[in-house]
Amino acid sequence: MTTMMKLTKRSVFVALSLCGSVLFPAGAAEKQPNVVVILVDDLGYMDVGANNPDCFYDTPNVNGLAESGTRFINGYAANPVCSPTRYSLMTGKYPTRVRATNYFSGDLEGRFKPAVLNNCMPLDEVTLAQALKSKGYATFFAGKWHLGETEEYYPQNRGFDVNIGGWSAGGPYTGKRYFAPFKNPQIKEESPAGEHLPARLARETAKFIDDNKDKPFLAYLAFYSVHTPLQGRPDLVEKYKKKAAKVSGKEFGEEEQAWVTDRVRKVRLLQKHAVYAAMVEAMDEAVGVVLQQLEKSGVADNTIVVFTSDNGGLSTSEGLPTSNLPLRGGKGWVYEGGIREPWIVRWPGVTKAGSESVEPICSIDLFPTVAAAAGVEVSHEIDGISILPALKGGKLNRRSLFWHYPHYGNQGNFPGGAIREGDYKLVERYEDGRVHLYNLADDIGERNDLASSQPERVEQMRKRLHEWYQSVDAQFLREKDGVKPWQP
Repeated sequence: MTTMMKLTKRSVFVALSLCGSVLFPAGAAEKQPNVVVILVDDLGYMDVGANNPDCFYDTPNVNGLAESGTRFINGYAANPVCSPTRYSLMTGKYPTRVRATNYFSGDLEGRFKPAVLNNCMPLDEVTLAQALKSKGYATFFAGKWHLGETEEYYPQNRGFDVNIGGWSAGGPYTGKRYFAPFKNPQIKEESPAGEHLPARLARETAKFIDDNKDKPFLAYLAFYSVHTPLQGRPDLVEKYKKKAAKVSGKEFGEEEQAWVTDRVRKVRLLQKHAVYAAMVEAMDEAVGVVLQQLEKSGVADNTIVVFTSDNGGLSTSEGLPTSNLPLRGGKGWVYEGGIREPWIVRWPGVTKAGSESVEPICSIDLFPTVAAAAGVEVSHEIDGISILPALKGGKLNRRSLFWHYPHYGNQGNFPGGAIREGDYKLVERYEDGRVHLYNLADDIGERNDLASSQPERVEQMRKRLHEWYQSVDAQFLREKDGVKPWQP
């Protein structure tokens, strides 16, 4: 058994040991908490005011959630693109375990052929919804699913009682996109003409909350926002056009991020895209609708609210709508701009209002944390851990976090992997095996490569990363035109 396999099994033990009444706030030991998960598509770490005091986008409801709960400074997605992270949120596992390592179905080629991709969440996986249903929870899903091509893989067949809008598509590509008619095959009752998609999804979520206020529930709101196509409400677009006119400075750059790839990438340096800003604020308004409904229904004090994203903001492609600076890179990259996410958790009686945690957490941790809170006994192998100690202001017993992205994307990335231990992060390139080492405490922008000055640390961290590759049966780039890529 490898060292990482031992660590993984220990993680399962930790999650199991925290199940039951010890998790509940004082005086509520026998009452199961409701759970609301809010997942925003492509929202960058710097795209909310709670993380970025100079944020161009107005996000008062998300900011308010942070002020009433715990904000994680070192919160991560399990992958720099959507489907793999969504898989990890649902299962508590690294997506590499089932070769679900790219968005479904991303198969772009570059210098080499990408790793073999599994483009579905296997049907034998235990989802978060199935785990909570076993404890009597009503379960609801709204928004983007993107975890399988056919209906057997859709939310209603993976533990959710209700599915509003979740199917194979990775974006709102039918009808009038973000405005009704949506023509989404999983939205059975069409909205009035012109209704905005975030508002519709929030309205449905609020209704479910009120209808199920007398029983434990899971409401999983996975916005299609702020994914392309870039479409905003006209009133908000006009607001941000006026605001953008007052923002001066260099809007795009190349050398500032010094991409070491086949070609230099253009990157956004300033947040001032009016349409994208409108999309962010509309999402925030929809979050407000859900949070207000918890209050109106009288269940806010017994509801865990989790807010996060599936990957970093779009800064190097698809219109370059946002800037992640000072973070390097964005969606599709294993640099911090591609994997560091907004993570906010509010659990009245457990989290302290306005608190911050520096403990590294990841999307693999959602399943074990929520399962433990609901009293679900996790008997199968997972990778995540319960983050309850961090929610209480303490530390987590975790050594490493891992990333593995053996693919090419339209964001201009290089296929690569990474490991974070303490303040240090090692990045490994899969085309040629080069590595880079950064101290994130001193260098959040990953500009100062320490690999040559700290060879022993590089060797140790790389060894643990490669042990992890073996433990999860990681796949890598394949030969193309007779040329073989580097292999670990």
